[in-house]
Amino acid sequence: MAAGAAIPLLQSKAAAQPLPKARNVVLVHGLFADGSCWSEVIARLQSKGIRATAVQNPLTSLQDAVEATQRALALQEGPTVLVGHSFAGMIVTEAGVDPKVSSLVYVAARAPDAGEDYTALAKQYPTPPASAGIVWSGDEGQLSEEAFLRDFAGDLPAEKARVLYAVQAPFKRSLLAGKTTHAAWRSKPSWYAVSTEDRTINPELERFMAKRMGAKTIEVKASHLSLISQPDTIANLILEAAG
Repeated sequence: MAAGAAIPLLQSKAAAQPLPKARNVVLVHGLFADGSCWSEVIARLQSKGIRATAVQNPLTSLQDAVEATQRALALQEGPTVLVGHSFAGMIVTEAGVDPKVSSLVYVAARAPDAGEDYTALAKQYPTPPASAGIVWSGDEGQLSEEAFLRDFAGDLPAEKARVLYAVQAPFKRSLLAGKTTHAAWRSKPSWYAVSTEDRTINPELERFMAKRMGAKTIEVKASHLSLISQPDTIANLILEAAG
């Protein structure tokens, strides 16, 4: 497979249903990042006439993150695609029940069921290397520079990865304790981009979650940061979800 190639794996029943055409996309970032991590994707969506909004995830608690996303959704007019990277899959799963949300896109993201203990689910798979690179200061964590460059942004030029490392926002320990009360993917058409070279979330876990939700799935030969290293592929997946 060529680098960056995306191969469809599964066509879900949900994705096969007629989709309302969405002109709005709300993008949510995960841990070790901020809203600017979507910049490459946003530029591509805007060039297609899409109104894109990046949520600044407070990284304090799941409830706070969901509320920040709900505020962004409240500003949208008409059908909206809700997109989450990494931890933000938790937020998409919870906030995606909003009636404005027409479809969901998960980018190397968590996709728990309602009330599921994601940590327990993840323990059924080998622990990805990035987990060992989290450095704590009190109740705030972030990735060490070595782990960030090797295990989070492994397919980006080192100069670019170092800039992203410098702007990573620390997350509160309490964020990891949250559980979703809804599973929007059970009722909304869903898409999933698996990162085959992921060292932050186990790729086999990503495949399991994508298959379980019946998502239209592609595999991207990329690190955890496919949204930066393969922005064309990720933007095209979002555009497909927008109908």
